Amino acid sequence: MPTLPAEIYYAEIEASTATLAVVVDSAEPDLAIPTCPDWTLRQLATHLGRAQRWATEIVRARSEAFIEFRSVPDGKLPVHEAERGRWLTAGATRLVGALREAGEDQVWAFGTMNPASYWARRMSHEVMVHSADAQIAVGGLVTMPAELAADAIDEWLTVMSGLVADQPDRRLTALPTGRSLRVRATDPDLAGPGDWLITHADDDSLHVSQEPGEADATLSGRAADVLLVLIGRRPASGEAVHVTGNQELMTSWLKETPF
Repeated sequence: MPTLPAEIYYAEIEASTATLAVVVDSAEPDLAIPTCPDWTLRQLATHLGRAQRWATEIVRARSEAFIEFRSVPDGKLPVHEAERGRWLTAGATRLVGALREAGEDQVWAFGTMNPASYWARRMSHEVMVHSADAQIAVGGLVTMPAELAADAIDEWLTVMSGLVADQPDRRLTALPTGRSLRVRATDPDLAGPGDWLITHADDDSLHVSQEPGEADATLSGRAADVLLVLIGRRPASGEAVHVTGNQELMTSWLKETPF
């Protein structure tokens, strides 16, 4: 699982949380979040603040088991609006502190044990995406560092899109046996992976690799734009990304792998 230096993740957790906090402090809490249907800004902020505290507890306790999401300390959005932005940034600070202290100690990570740095990667992407959700809701500019957006694509394709508890892997339905898709980030001078081949093998398993070769359909564009399409924040029909090859196959994949 390729990763970036931990300090890059820490910086993103704090920077994107600060960006979200500004929106929370300046916009109406009942503002609808169009990229997260049925959520308001209040619900988005609550989810993210609690998620940061949840990850902090897992890392701080070096937990070997799942911790109930709603049981974490200080997991409720403050009643007073003036305190909500500070509540978010305080959660980011706690999380980064716990991650620094834990280093590479093993902790629970969705049913497996992984170094605590797993949560640095996971939460930096989580915060980055939900900060983008808030920016889209207020008509702001969505910016993501190319290397982090590409890393989030990698995590999405190789880890998160397949995490569906007690359900069949919908990716295997979306991509028929023997067919393949390519996802390509076109940012110049991109550090790290920027090209992924997704294949449904004959043994009914899904493989994601950086191997060369032809694919039935390809989604390409800057890493940030490709990420937003993959996780359902923007359509694949926009000018920022391009789909070549079997359009129906790519549409099926995007429909069956929502964030």
